[in-house]
Amino acid sequence: MRHPGSRCGSAIRLPGSRPSALLWIAAALPVFLGLIALSLSKPAAAVPSFADQTSQPCQSCHVGGFGPHLTPYGREFKLNGYTLRAKPFNVPLAAMVIASFTHTRRDQTEPPDRFKPNNNLAFDQASLFAAGGVGRHLGGFVQLTYDGVARHVAWDNVDLRAVTTGRLLGNDAVFGLSLNNSPTVQDAWNTTPTWGFPFTDTAVSPTPDAAPLIDGALAQQTLGLTAYTWIGQKFYLEAGAYSSPSASTLRWLGSDPTDPGSIKGLAPYARIAFQHEFGGGTAEVGGFLLKAAIDPGRDRSSGQHDRYTDLGLDASWQRALASGDIVALNLRSVHERKDLRASCALGRLGKDVAADCARVRLDELRGDLSYTWRGKIGATLGLFRIRMQIHADLEKLLAPVIGAVSGVVAGLVGVPVVPLMPYMQGLDMRPTELVQTLGVVVSIASLVLTASLIKFGLLDG
Repeated sequence: MRHPGSRCGSAIRLPGSRPSALLWIAAALPVFLGLIALSLSKPAAAVPSFADQTSQPCQSCHVGGFGPHLTPYGREFKLNGYTLRAKPFNVPLAAMVIASFTHTRRDQTEPPDRFKPNNNLAFDQASLFAAGGVGRHLGGFVQLTYDGVARHVAWDNVDLRAVTTGRLLGNDAVFGLSLNNSPTVQDAWNTTPTWGFPFTDTAVSPTPDAAPLIDGALAQQTLGLTAYTWIGQKFYLEAGAYSSPSASTLRWLGSDPTDPGSIKGLAPYARIAFQHEFGGGTAEVGGFLLKAAIDPGRDRSSGQHDRYTDLGLDASWQRALASGDIVALNLRSVHERKDLRASCALGRLGKDVAADCARVRLDELRGDLSYTWRGKIGATLGLFRIRMQIHADLEKLLAPVIGAVSGVVAGLVGVPVVPLMPYMQGLDMRPTELVQTLGVVVSIASLVLTASLIKFGLLDG
């Protein structure tokens, strides 16, 4: 199930899975098409069906005209539920094929089946999309993917939306619901895991085993419902929860139900973001939170659960130059605390593990800088997997500097999370201390921001 922005491992062929089930998935796509055809509505990754629906070139929504990297207009289109429309009807189907050549510095000791230790040309994936709006309030994005490396078909990204508009705090606002199958697949910014850089990858290339849960481990393994609001094209608030479909349902859809396991109850998810014009472009800062209790491998015999808390911060900036070229910067920091009691009790972490093997901390920092020439050719430089720890002797020296810089950032964009949050993560604070400190900082910043908006008459409606 490889797709742009995926952080999942390669798809596998599942014992006992029914190939006939895939025929039902394929049959469901024409049904989706039929529903849109019946609506004949007049008013609402580069997916050509979206370009046809809006009568806009792919570059209007996607940086470079292809892939999931969205422009501000593309974000608006997504947050409005894929419903913006310039023509009465269009065929809501599209397709995508991705191939790659992979060279690694050293030969792989265990390359994927049918591949060499190095210098591999691969047909990575072929995807079919059903994507478009139905009237003014319903829209969706459904992807079915054939993994050319694992030779396996499965459901891929799903994001179905219901939206309406209104007024909130004196501003125009969008109110929406998203039914989706991966935390952050519904996100409109390219800083969160599903649509972050690298925008596409290949199962032929080895990747690090360690990653936060939110980095794709639950993709195509869950179903979630989130509610969101987009206020004044600046403030974004979202909250919801995810659960695990039955093992038989996931096998029917082509996914492995045992990796990572099943969610106990509901896994809450929350997202906040602020977007504003800055430096001649569009800047965004935000944060997200995911908590989950998981039965590893769906094995409940231990009577315990693996518990995860992922807290992330993100920031982005994008500017279209007079020449039509685009410069973009994306940053993401994720701090994960996990208690793997169930995995330890079940011996899934090995026989000779330490007594405190359950408690694990993982820090992730990712950033990428890209330049796209004339909407056709782009180059991106990415940096990832950096763990930052602040020595106690440096804390007093760095604290006022970090505070001052964070204050300047807060004054410019309204949220004081960069570089404050990565700094606090480096202090090895307990999750409760981290959340409480961030709550105090954000509360004070929100009060100051509100007072400033009132003073300048920006909340008068």
